[in-house]
Amino acid sequence: MMLSFFDQFMSPTYMGVPLIALAITLPWILYPAPTSRWINNRLLTLQGWFINRLNQQIFLPINQGGHKWATLLTSLMIFLITLNILGLLPYTFTPTTQLSLNMAFAVPLWLATVIIGMRNQPTAALGHLLPEGTPTPLIPVLIIIETISLFIRPLALGVRLTANLTAGHLLIQLIATAAFVLLPMMPTVAILTATVLFLLTLLEVAVAMIQAYVFVLLLSLYLQENV
Repeated sequence: MMLSFFDQFMSPTYMGVPLIALAITLPWILYPAPTSRWINNRLLTLQGWFINRLNQQIFLPINQGGHKWATLLTSLMIFLITLNILGLLPYTFTPTTQLSLNMAFAVPLWLATVIIGMRNQPTAALGHLLPEGTPTPLIPVLIIIETISLFIRPLALGVRLTANLTAGHLLIQLIATAAFVLLPMMPTVAILTATVLFLLTLLEVAVAMIQAYVFVLLLSLYLQENV
């Protein structure tokens, strides 16, 4: 029984061909196409306002050189939000519950920020490995600790996104199973459980958006250190 709870996180296949690539590319057809009209509908206006506010929040503390990443990070955030929310629909697969996919997003972008820092300001980039005023006997230990923490960053990015979405999906499935089992025996308790399930689903929608925002926000903080 426990294994069936985790079946939803298995990558779907058709005739032995993994369908995760289709699950990743399909959300792109939901995005509106660019238009040259001066007047847009309310949905596009709301989307533009939402994107502008997020850009202001993310790139306000970053200097002008880091604004080149605005298109990349904004597109990544919208893409992650779309994948996370679509994964809450019944009989759908959430690609962002796969650690391999999240690491494929996290590692190249983190590595790009590190390379930019080493190329543009190598002294300041290496200076982050040793805090100012460190006692001399602690210098080797702190350098090792800071180096390990630097290389753990992409792993933390991927694991955080995977763990939060996986925990939410498991909790929804557990409560939905409990409500289904309790319905013939204790209808009142089943209704209360279904109410909790509805509230939890709303919470998971918020978590899906917040986790995508946190993923991009942490990348922007790494970028801020190296630009």
